[in-house]
Amino acid sequence: LTKQSAAKAWNNTSADGTTIQNSFGISSLEDTGTGIQTHNVTNNFSDANTVPTFSVSNNVNQQWTSNLTTSSWATRNYTGSAYEDAQFRTVCHGDLA
Repeated sequence: LTKQSAAKAWNNTSADGTTIQNSFGISSLEDTGTGIQTHNVTNNFSDANTVPTFSVSNNVNQQWTSNLTTSSWATRNYTGSAYEDAQFRTVCHGDLA
């Protein structure tokens, strides 16, 4: 891999959205709501066209990223009837500013 294709940020969070268990390039984590976490990066991206992806520690119907900015993205976990907290494992690719 070249530096351009390497992940610029990644983390592993607690299910309640309050603790970063392991990370690189992540400055902080916000528990934005049940089943929603906002991941803030240490170094801004050059634009909001980043590619965050993630997996969760449970079996749910819908999972997606949203609210992409140059400095953060949100992860959402929805069971089909309600948002549910989950341990997120995220990685983000993009050019740094």
